[in-house]
Amino acid sequence: MMKFLPALMAAALCATSALAQSPLAKPNDRSGLFDGKTVTSNDLRRVPVVPGTNVPQGAIVIRNARLFDGTGAAARTADLVIEGDRITRIASGGEAPAGAEMIDAGGRTVMPGLIDLHTHLTYVHAFGLPGPVSDESQAGAAIRGAERLRYFAESGITSVRDVASHGMAPFLLKNEVASGAIAGPRIFAAGQLIVGEGGHGTEGYAMATAPAYPDAAVREAIGPDDWRKAVRTNFKRGADLIKLASHFSQEEVNAAVDEAHKLGLRVTVDSESIYTKMAIDAGVDSVEHPLPRSDETVKLMAKKGIASVPTFVPYQYILAGGGYNGSTSRRFTLSDESIFAMGAKLKAAGVKMGIGTDLIVDWHHHLPDAYIQELRNFRRLGYSAPEALVAATRTGAEILGMDDRLGTLQPGKLADLIIVDGKPDRDIEDLKKVDLVIVGGRVIVRDGRATLPPRIEEKAPFSSSKE
Repeated sequence: MMKFLPALMAAALCATSALAQSPLAKPNDRSGLFDGKTVTSNDLRRVPVVPGTNVPQGAIVIRNARLFDGTGAAARTADLVIEGDRITRIASGGEAPAGAEMIDAGGRTVMPGLIDLHTHLTYVHAFGLPGPVSDESQAGAAIRGAERLRYFAESGITSVRDVASHGMAPFLLKNEVASGAIAGPRIFAAGQLIVGEGGHGTEGYAMATAPAYPDAAVREAIGPDDWRKAVRTNFKRGADLIKLASHFSQEEVNAAVDEAHKLGLRVTVDSESIYTKMAIDAGVDSVEHPLPRSDETVKLMAKKGIASVPTFVPYQYILAGGGYNGSTSRRFTLSDESIFAMGAKLKAAGVKMGIGTDLIVDWHHHLPDAYIQELRNFRRLGYSAPEALVAATRTGAEILGMDDRLGTLQPGKLADLIIVDGKPDRDIEDLKKVDLVIVGGRVIVRDGRATLPPRIEEKAPFSSSKE
């Protein structure tokens, strides 16, 4: 037996090494635990809810639509019926549900709402503002987020993936939007960005970070156990996904991805060079930004079905302003040539790519052009106009993990759609003319301006007209 021991030990070491290098499991899929009748929340947590939760009353019928449904099919003429928060029928003619609001599209394009996969709803208005108290206060964060929601909504964006915001603010905003209390797109929130000490977003003490400031948008974690704890904290607060950033060790990123996947959450990462390869080995689900990585890493992304959200537009803004300077997490050349060379490699390899804008500070004031600019960037990579719109809708829903409910206009899907005065599948510039936006059966934009449903005055338990 002794003579076989070295061989057995070597085999065990090889097996352990192979396990460490193999991707970890994908997010835990609990769909098989539901009977098909149980109603779950319209987010990535899929929590059982009381039927009718956040579902508006009544129906809407859109007549004479030029329907671009996001499936890849050509636009066609159709009517669309919405009952509650769902699309129930797409067909010309037919009876309208009793009491339905009738909207005549008049040949305008009806299409799925746009999805922005990289947002920061509560980001500070400008760098260098006084102290962490003003930047990290939950009141200030929520107010900043509410303002940004209007810009996204009026630009035809009906879902945003928020990939780092302050404390509980993004989750509170998400709940208020879902209930119809404030007008805005659906919010899929990651909570705090999880990063190693001194990693992206923490350089030079540029921003306050947790745990020193618990409500900060960035959480510095040290060691695998602390990375797991950071994931659990975000999950406890209400996270729909987890966002990581380099720098990290292989053990740290492995721990974070493993913990998130066990909880059923997808993981995206902001990383570069060797760290992107480490994140892919850990099994992340998507990679943000057009940052340097090896050709081998790009091939691994394609092989393992890891998506990309390239976010060209913020780098164009940064480069126009002089460059990404002073950052220890950006120690490489960034140029127009470098970011589009990476985008071309990702497209050539067959990596699934979605639209994200990463509009920090006051850049949301550039909407809708900022979103359209990202579509122009996809056109520059060789996408046709319809293909770019599919990337903005169906593919975005796939990367989110919400394609069973969002991204295309089909019976049974959630009623998230926009009416555009033009033909954006022929000319994406027509997206500047969004007239009407519906999220979950609620009209939140009319005539290009955010709106709320009429208030409902409820009878008080006691009132008196006597003076």
